[in-house]
Amino acid sequence: MRISAKADYAVRAAAELAASPDGAPRTAEDLAATQQVPRKFLEAILTALRGAGLVVSQRGLGGGYRLARPADEVSVADVVRAVDGPLVFVRGERPSELDYQGAAAPLLHVWVALRANVRHVLESVTLADLAGNNLPAEVQNLLAHEAAWESPESLRGQ
Repeated sequence: MRISAKADYAVRAAAELAASPDGAPRTAEDLAATQQVPRKFLEAILTALRGAGLVVSQRGLGGGYRLARPADEVSVADVVRAVDGPLVFVRGERPSELDYQGAAAPLLHVWVALRANVRHVLESVTLADLAGNNLPAEVQNLLAHEAAWESPESLRGQ
């Protein structure tokens, strides 16, 4: 599974907004500089987040972007879906729309289980969790496994 640059930048910007004191607006320029992402690309991302109702913008002096809802009510999944659509696709289709035959039939269950796990993790982490550096225990437990930090190349032969 790959996380797009768009989704990565969107979550990073949304986490910055969640960390803003008293929900103060932040400019796209400030967010881009803080997270070291291209400003023009981030502006398009912020427009998508606004369209999804996750952020609001205000013009003028002291203007910028802020979260539309409390940070503890916005999951990482919400942000990723706003910019990339459904969390897991197989060949451009949702796993539930696929049909496999013969020996590959159980593969459908693998893809659905993958989607369920991805959804579980991304829906359990909120922007408040990120901004407060306080990931849920179930996510921290996944990180405790040494293999979580290993690349597939280093696991070969084990």
